[in-house]
Amino acid sequence: MNLIVEDERKKVTNDKTSQSLSKKGYFLIGLTGGVGVALSVICIPFISPALRKICLPFVPATNEQISNITHALRGRSGSLIDLGSGDGRLVISAARKGFNATGVELNLWLVCYSKLTTYIHGLSSNAKFIRKDLWKENLNVYDNVIIFGVEQMMEELERKFISELKDDCTVIVCRFPLPNLTPIKIVGHGIDSVWIYKFQKKKF
Repeated sequence: MNLIVEDERKKVTNDKTSQSLSKKGYFLIGLTGGVGVALSVICIPFISPALRKICLPFVPATNEQISNITHALRGRSGSLIDLGSGDGRLVISAARKGFNATGVELNLWLVCYSKLTTYIHGLSSNAKFIRKDLWKENLNVYDNVIIFGVEQMMEELERKFISELKDDCTVIVCRFPLPNLTPIKIVGHGIDSVWIYKFQKKKF
């Protein structure tokens, strides 16, 4: 009789242990899955550009590049757009100098970060950010355009500029020059170089 009771107690104990382990297992599986989903949500906006035909990844501008762009904008005013605005530093810098500045960026997290930074610095009236594919933005309303491009996109981008930009628009190109047009000036050297172009419709 004692053996039977002891066996029953062991069964109950084993059942409770199994249930406890099962609950822990389900919890760990759920936790792992949740972390995986969260990481996917955060990482996808950064990874997805690499899946496009022409990849424009987010690479923060160097301080020297920002300085060269600021130099290139001397004497300019009016509206400005940064195509692929990333963390928004160039747009914010331009807004501080009186430009009506717009940033176009496809990465949702970078757009949110840029908007928050703009709000913190009290520049919301002069700077705005749009989540949009840069190829779908019509450029004919802007007086100044900034682009940090990649080599594969420059020829197509050049055609877009010729088709859409208004007279006297200044384009500041970073990292890679436009392939068929001659810049009016080059500022900086090496990877920090910026090419300045002046667009006139009558030339095309």
